[in-house]
Amino acid sequence: MSCSPFDLRDYFLKELADPQRREVESHVRSCEPCREELDRLQLTESALFSLRDEEIPQRIAFVSDPIFEPSPWRRFLSDFWGSTARLGFASAAMLSAALVVFAFYRPAPAPVPQTAPAVVRTVAAVPDSEIQARIDSAVAKGVAEIEARQVLKTKELVAEVDHARRGLLLAAQELEYAQRRRGTERLNAGLLLPPRNDGDDR
Repeated sequence: MSCSPFDLRDYFLKELADPQRREVESHVRSCEPCREELDRLQLTESALFSLRDEEIPQRIAFVSDPIFEPSPWRRFLSDFWGSTARLGFASAAMLSAALVVFAFYRPAPAPVPQTAPAVVRTVAAVPDSEIQARIDSAVAKGVAEIEARQVLKTKELVAEVDHARRGLLLAAQELEYAQRRRGTERLNAGLLLPPRNDGDDR
């Protein structure tokens, strides 16, 4: 049982934040039992990494396996579906049986539909001015519908552009925040590194 302010396993697995790691490091320097516990964790890790990988067994045999053996009918079906030659023979037999059946089978001719006599309708004479007025009203209605659709489509496009602009602004802010944070982490890492010793201890 360690007397460290934080769990040594969390420290060893690098799950502690930087201030907590520093506390554990300063504690381990002065505490012999915690240093031994940390050494045991490192030995355990190196022992685990020295083991060779073994494949997990695909199936474990049980005493009750003979009870669950498939029936003869199931064995026949699995053998049948697993054999390409048997499947090919069965499909060829079914095809030849279908050809024989359709060669002798003659369906009754379909009845010919009777067509009704065409009805001739006479169109009443309409003055040219009324026809022109109808054409003008239909054209004006079509133009108004097209303009309304274009206004609606323009509003939708403006809304999509505004949404995309907001997304880009948010992404730019997140990128700037990440860059600042990374710069701060680099600065902190540079401050925390011990001075280099080039071996000139004389």
